[in-house]
Amino acid sequence: MKLERIPKLKHTNSNNFFLLAGPCAIEGEDMALRIAEKVVEITQKLQIPYVFKGSFRKANRSRIDSFTGIGDKKALQILRKVSETFDVPTVTDIHESSDAAMAAEYVDVLQIPAFLVRQTELVVAAAETGKVVNLKKGQFMSPESMQHAVTKVTDCNNEQVMVTDRGTMFGYQDMIVDFRGIPTMQQYAPTVLDVTHSLQQPNQSVGVTGGRPDMISTIARAGIAVGVDGLFIETHFDPANAKSDGANMLDLSKLEKLLTDLVAIRQTIVTL
Repeated sequence: MKLERIPKLKHTNSNNFFLLAGPCAIEGEDMALRIAEKVVEITQKLQIPYVFKGSFRKANRSRIDSFTGIGDKKALQILRKVSETFDVPTVTDIHESSDAAMAAEYVDVLQIPAFLVRQTELVVAAAETGKVVNLKKGQFMSPESMQHAVTKVTDCNNEQVMVTDRGTMFGYQDMIVDFRGIPTMQQYAPTVLDVTHSLQQPNQSVGVTGGRPDMISTIARAGIAVGVDGLFIETHFDPANAKSDGANMLDLSKLEKLLTDLVAIRQTIVTL
């Protein structure tokens, strides 16, 4: 996939990584615009191509009383408003085949969740919209197996596909990142490292996923050093009170320092 095919993606610095970032879920219009405005400000300063991320619905929850969304159309309309307000592309995840056409009317990139990336019907439905498709590697899958997921998209005459590594299960309650998988998956498609979900601690006894946000910088730095094409970071101005995945999100106030450091590492790598 040529990144230029993502509508509105700015390429002010072709040597830089690109960024997918935003809240886990769309909780409301004000919060989405507030987060987008800050990330746009930072990425423009650092010349990082940027895609705003936000889930219009959270279908994969640990408990039945967990937050799932504010309504599909309402959340998708907010994603469209973010795109129009800041002139940036947007990405959201879909969970059912019927979601693909609906979400494609509002966003530029359709994301297949890690637990669902082997669902052929869902992947094909996303591919057939003609939108960019972001395939998140299953926590249970090898990097090599993602070649087949990519092929499902390209067999639908859609070359606009990328892969995102979000960590691999380590026991029952932890995740690890195998950085050997990044160059492997880059053979198939541009590859993104999901820094925040890679630090989740799932299957906690309380029914709420934990995380290690203190390690975000470590994982992100390593990913850039390995040469990943893009980063995926969930961020919020108040992670402690976020309605979804707050335990592993980056505080928005820390984003500029992190990205500044990562750009410096990237500049070092490309000159080697």
